[in-house]
Amino acid sequence: MDLGKKKCKPCEGGTPPMDKKEIEKYLQEINEEWKVVDDKKISREFRLVNFRQAMDFVKKVADLAEDEGHHPDIHIFYSRVVIELKTHAINGLSENDFILAYKIDQL
Repeated sequence: MDLGKKKCKPCEGGTPPMDKKEIEKYLQEINEEWKVVDDKKISREFRLVNFRQAMDFVKKVADLAEDEGHHPDIHIFYSRVVIELKTHAINGLSENDFILAYKIDQL
């Protein structure tokens, strides 16, 4: 599974979210700092040097998210950025979340 070569696909409601077994399989493909929260989202904290670098990083994430058509929740705390990924249409995790996490890891 090469997540870097995949593109996020529109997700419709009615598609089941990933189960624990699928989540564990996909977690192996992304940075170990991503954490699963309530089996419904993945979250990772990024520590930057200062506010400017944090904002530059957030801009790169925003541009990537627009290109992929899949948008994270982003929390900014001065030089710390927390990214949360969840497929809202299914209230859980889909392959899209792991594709975007993988690509964020490459920034």
